[in-house]
Amino acid sequence: MTEAAHRADLLARVRGWRHDLHRIPETAFAEHETAAYAARVLTDLGYAVTAGIGGTGLVASLTRGTSSRSVGLRSDLDALPITEESGVPYASTRPGVMHACGHDGHLAMLLGAAALLAEEGFDGTLHAILQPAEEPGRGALAMVDDGLFERFGVDRLFGIHNIPGLPAGHLHVAAGPAMASEDDFTIAIAGRGGHASAPHLVVDPLVVAAEIVLALQSVVARNVDPFHTAVVSCTDLTTDGARNAIPTHATITGDTRSFDPATQALLEQRIREVSHGVAEAHGARVEVSYTHEFAPTVNDPACARIATDAAARALGEDRVAAARPIMASEDFGILADHVPACLAFLGNGVAPDLGGVPLHSHDYVFYDDVLGPGIDFYCEVVRAGLAVD
Repeated sequence: MTEAAHRADLLARVRGWRHDLHRIPETAFAEHETAAYAARVLTDLGYAVTAGIGGTGLVASLTRGTSSRSVGLRSDLDALPITEESGVPYASTRPGVMHACGHDGHLAMLLGAAALLAEEGFDGTLHAILQPAEEPGRGALAMVDDGLFERFGVDRLFGIHNIPGLPAGHLHVAAGPAMASEDDFTIAIAGRGGHASAPHLVVDPLVVAAEIVLALQSVVARNVDPFHTAVVSCTDLTTDGARNAIPTHATITGDTRSFDPATQALLEQRIREVSHGVAEAHGARVEVSYTHEFAPTVNDPACARIATDAAARALGEDRVAAARPIMASEDFGILADHVPACLAFLGNGVAPDLGGVPLHSHDYVFYDDVLGPGIDFYCEVVRAGLAVD
C-alpha cells in the first residue's frame, strides 16, 4: 500500500470512529458507551487500558523504546443536553443530547494519533487520558482526586480544542493564559413585599436588584487593572412578585471570567461589597453565594514552545499562529495545575457550512477535514515532548 493510500485508509477509519461516537452522545459522568467504545479501539491497538478513573474516565498507556520519559494526550468524552438539528446522516440517536462542542472529534483525533504512533513507534510512554464531564467542569478534578497523576506519571500533557471561526486545520497556541476561569454567583435579596399601589410601605427588592446589576457593571471598569482581563455578567433576575404585587424576594445569578487568582479574588470581594452596600442603603437583606467552577487554563511556556514547533513541522509554519486568550472556560485548567501542559486551538473552519457554526449550537458540526491536521500535530508533539529532558 502506498503512503497516500495508507493515510487515506487511516483517515477513513478515524472518520468512521467519529461518526460512530457522534451517534451515541452521553452527558457528564454518563459516558459509559463512549468510554467502552474508545477502550475497545485502544485495546485493539495494543494499549493497556485502565477504566473507571474519576467515574467514566480512562487512561490507555503504551510504552515503546527504552526512554523513561512520558507524555499525555487528553481528550474529553461528554456531550451536551442539546437537541441536534445539524442534518448530518450520522446525527445523534439520543433525543435531547448531542456532541455540540466537538468532543467526538477530539476523541477521534486522539484515537487516530494513538493508532499511528503504535504503528510507527516512539521512544517512551504515551498515556491517552480520556476525561469525563468537561462541560460542567467536574471531570478533571474527579480524575485527579482518583490518583490520575500518581498512578500514571506524566511529564508533559497536551490537548486540542476545536475553534469555529479559525481557518480549518490551522493551529493556534498561547504561552501563558489561554482560557479563563469561570466563577458563578447568586445574589439573594430579601425585602418587604406589598401592594403595587403602596410602594411607600415596602422595601422593594427589585429596585435593589436593579441597582446591584448596574453597580456591578463598574467593577471591571473601575476596580480591575486595565492590563488584566475580566468579565462580570449578570445573566438572570427572578422575583416572587406579580403584576400588582411588589415582590419580597429577588435573585440575581451570573458568572465572572478572569485569568489569575488575584483577579478572581478581587471580583468576588467587590461583588460581595457592592451587593451588601446597595442592600443596606435600601434597608434590604442580601446573601451572596460565590463558587469557583473552572480554573483558568494557563499553558506552560516550555510546553507551548514544544507545541508551536511541533505544529510548524507537522502542518507548516503558515498554518501556526500565536493564540489570543479566550474568555470561555475549559476543564483542562485543572490538569494544567498539576503537570506542565498546553492546550492548543485547532481551527474548525470559517464558513457556516464548513465548520464555522459556533460551539454549543444545535446545528454545530465538527469538520472532518481537520481530523488529519489534528492527528499530525498530536504525533509530532508526542515525539517532541518525549525528546525533551
